[in-house]
Amino acid sequence: MASPSSMSVQAVQAIGLTVSDASRASDFFTGAFDFTVTADAVLSGDTASYLYGVPKAQVRIVSLQLGSETIRLMEFLGVQSKPVPADSKSNDLWFQHFAIIVSDMDKAYAQLQKFSFSPISPEPQTLPNDIKAFKFRDEDGHALELLQFPPGLGPDYWQSKDALFLGIDHSAISIASTERSLRLYRDLLGLTHQGSFTNIGIKQETMDNLFSAKVIVTSLTPKTGRLGVEFLDYLTPPGARPFPIDQQTSDLVHMHFELAVDDIDAAVEALEDAPTELGVQFVSPKVIDLPAVMPFRRAALWRGPDGHNVLLVQP
Repeated sequence: MASPSSMSVQAVQAIGLTVSDASRASDFFTGAFDFTVTADAVLSGDTASYLYGVPKAQVRIVSLQLGSETIRLMEFLGVQSKPVPADSKSNDLWFQHFAIIVSDMDKAYAQLQKFSFSPISPEPQTLPNDIKAFKFRDEDGHALELLQFPPGLGPDYWQSKDALFLGIDHSAISIASTERSLRLYRDLLGLTHQGSFTNIGIKQETMDNLFSAKVIVTSLTPKTGRLGVEFLDYLTPPGARPFPIDQQTSDLVHMHFELAVDDIDAAVEALEDAPTELGVQFVSPKVIDLPAVMPFRRAALWRGPDGHNVLLVQP
């Protein structure tokens, strides 16, 4: 029987997101935030279908890099992707965003305003710890965030003035239970718990566009890399909606963490043996071997207890 020690997550290698038009989405990320395209490939046939759980899948995957971090835009060709659920809120359990670090919020916000987006925050907010933040959605409804750390707060590399857009600090998911999510991501996956704190007040409400928001924020990091994982456990308001039970990887609500592991077979076995209450569900029926066009050799897609997706990959 595999044990948690069999799991060796080395890095959050990328964030994947399903888009309706990879060319349009690529233009947005390269134009608004200075991402650069590093790869553009199509995965099809049984390999794509079994990896992503979508019959007859043909997926265009465009990899974009900002600083040291990568996102992968996935367009399911010939499929009508379902839109993100209407009136999505930050405490709905399908909520996931990633935070782009900027060196000057005013300039970054001005550049973003040249492109099409939907605000979540009415304007950039200065939080009590002097972090500046702005949340918004792209044209496909994906939640994104701009963050600027004040001097003396955050890692030194986020204090650079060499570029306006510096990289991605973390991707955050809304969850129902901090304790349960820590058992999965910390105790089983092996990420390091950096700490938890509770945010409450008008600034949090305004940033999230969520009245009476009170949220436990938990940060975790892998062994290597700058890209981390964040939990958002909203204590109030009540009424958070669960992840759509019929979600498909081809739907626009889909985002995933791409976690690089040393031994994917041992990692999958550990997840298969995980306690039922951790809610692990596999999308891929087995570890899938991939062609050379992909940036990793083997992969398996699964979901956690709140419906969020994780792609385990072996480079």
